[in-house]
Amino acid sequence: MNAPLPEHIRKALETVTLDDKYSLDSGRAFMSGVQALVRLPMLQRQRDAMAGLNTAGFISGYRGSPLGTYDQSLWAAKKHLAANNIVFQPGVNEELGATAVWGTQQLDLYPQSKKFDGVFGIWYGKGPGVDRCSDVFKHANMAGTAKHGGVIAIAGDDHISKSSTAAHQSDHIFKACGTPVFFPSSVQEILDMGLHAFAMSRFSGVWSGMKTIQEVVESSSSISVDPDRVKIVMPEDFVMPPGGLHIRWPDAPLEQEARLMDYKWYAALAYIRANKLNYNVIEGQNDRFGIIASGKAYNDTRQALVDLGLDDDTCRQLGIRVHKVNVVWPLEATITRDFAQGLQEILVVEEKRQVIEYQLKEELYNWRSDVRPHVLGKFDEPEGDATGGEWSMPNPSQNWLLRAKADLTPAIIAKAIAKRLKKLGVSSDIIARMDARIAVIEASERAMTELKVDTGERAPWFCSGCPHNTSTRVPEGSRAVAGIGCHYMANWMPDRNTSTFTQMGGEGVTWVGQAPFTTDQHVFANLGDGTYFHSGLLAIRQSIAAGTSITYKVLYNDAVAMTGGQQVGERPEGHSVLQIMNSLKSEGVAKLIIVTDEPQKYDGVALAEGVTVHHRDELDTLQRQFREIKGCTVIIYDQTCATEKRRRRKRGTLATPDKTVVINDLVCEGCGDCSTKSNCLSVEPVETEFGRKRRINQSTCNKDYSCVNGFCLAQVRCGAVPATQWRAARRH
Repeated sequence: MNAPLPEHIRKALETVTLDDKYSLDSGRAFMSGVQALVRLPMLQRQRDAMAGLNTAGFISGYRGSPLGTYDQSLWAAKKHLAANNIVFQPGVNEELGATAVWGTQQLDLYPQSKKFDGVFGIWYGKGPGVDRCSDVFKHANMAGTAKHGGVIAIAGDDHISKSSTAAHQSDHIFKACGTPVFFPSSVQEILDMGLHAFAMSRFSGVWSGMKTIQEVVESSSSISVDPDRVKIVMPEDFVMPPGGLHIRWPDAPLEQEARLMDYKWYAALAYIRANKLNYNVIEGQNDRFGIIASGKAYNDTRQALVDLGLDDDTCRQLGIRVHKVNVVWPLEATITRDFAQGLQEILVVEEKRQVIEYQLKEELYNWRSDVRPHVLGKFDEPEGDATGGEWSMPNPSQNWLLRAKADLTPAIIAKAIAKRLKKLGVSSDIIARMDARIAVIEASERAMTELKVDTGERAPWFCSGCPHNTSTRVPEGSRAVAGIGCHYMANWMPDRNTSTFTQMGGEGVTWVGQAPFTTDQHVFANLGDGTYFHSGLLAIRQSIAAGTSITYKVLYNDAVAMTGGQQVGERPEGHSVLQIMNSLKSEGVAKLIIVTDEPQKYDGVALAEGVTVHHRDELDTLQRQFREIKGCTVIIYDQTCATEKRRRRKRGTLATPDKTVVINDLVCEGCGDCSTKSNCLSVEPVETEFGRKRRINQSTCNKDYSCVNGFCLAQVRCGAVPATQWRAARRH
């Protein structure tokens, strides 16, 4: 137990650094999935150099969970990226970032001036950003990649709408754009499949898609970074057309389409086949039941088998064959038919809508009925005499086997596997084992339900001191609409009179369609500065063009708080209130003012004609005036994000105010008026011998002070006091 470590291990531990994940030339390094995506282009550059190529890399896209910290990780690795000729330039929005990446592949059109043999590209974005970029993806795929370039489009998917206004799945959009889809199931596979994705893109002339979800990309592990770990095999069974598959100019649209549909996809399939990217994980001589899965669903399937007591040897004894798919579209037919050979039934395990299942059925449809296996996935067999697929059922949702909504869990998958094995027929002891394991799973699920304490609904809320807490209020008799950002939460706050939302960049434009058909004369629309910079300016332009009476409240909170506090805008100096002011004035807004918690910082600042600065305490009065103005008006609400203030105070870049808000519980009358009016989470109930009172949670209070503005009569002896006085009072 206390024996000294072997010398080689001791030396390795002494030399390990946090930079190993980017600086080690070989060996193993601990990193997250996001950090693996940072290492991937460095590894590609290293492999190219070993092959005698002088290449560079370019990365662009737009932040959003589960890739919300990718840009920060890239900035943190700036010196490592620069050493590998890799440039990171975030996009103003996803579409423009993708267009910039497309530009890297066009460098081959200008051979006389290019500095490198080729530039490989990475685009990144959240699922809705993939939707937004479909036009770019289609054009770029039709045009083709460069011989020594190649592109990966990385999608961050949110299957359960954990941090999104809607659950999303990028597989179908990628497919519609003709983009092959990789789905890694581990951090190691992000590197391994990433290298294959670049190679496939170069060989086939199309972009490669890579689907990532939280459970994979936000996990961490020790992985191999050896540059020669991945062995790439170039297909020998695919004949290139004259001129190849890469980008060229001129290139007529119908010629591009023919090249895509006649050759590029089949080149990608040849690559999948040559490198055996889809393969059997468990197989035996007498297999009869097949399970096919990819990504997270593959991990959940392996766990489900363990939960059922079916280890690999038991699976072989029972005739269970497990097939892992790394490229979910297009599904390579030769490998798939080899997997299906000899099976009686195949269960397709995949989250969300069917991608693999539909392809599998298509590829097996024309097989002889005596060798074609029965395929099930989302739906169980119809009851009684019913036949046909899901669209032939009057209500297929009554017959889910592996649901398409929400996500899948090992428990759901285990029950589906057990159900199908019983149907196929297994020994009584296996049935007893599975039943016992499922009973444990169900008992655990029941226990979780029974032990659950009803604490009431706990909805997401504004942080203490959040500027949205003040800016989203509207005068009595008015209503507001929300969009993407923290202000979305105003939808469920009863005192905000805010309802409905739009996609990012559509804020307020729903009113353009409503206004001609309602007796309402005006609405307010909340719009964050990040969204404004991304695409929200166009929403305001649309409202101006339509002549609708709407007031946009553009919150300038100085940071993209939800994804780590990045600055607004992608320039080093960020994006300022004055830039927004000048831009909107030039667009032709009817009236514009600035509201802030710190009016004094605008003393001596040159403002556009007609623009005035007001304290946030005047917001209600100002909004009452603005709702009477015809046309599109704007209130820029300037107040730094509360979370970002906390970050800056901890880093010493922002001074901590010298006042502390307190509630004297001996004076507090327990009316709760302060909680209701402030809407602040730091105003907490506290039980005393005199009943329920209120107190300020000093650990969460962000010292915004808007909570001290006029509540109950007892407030004359509460409120803000010097911090030193409060600390002295606590000592006594």
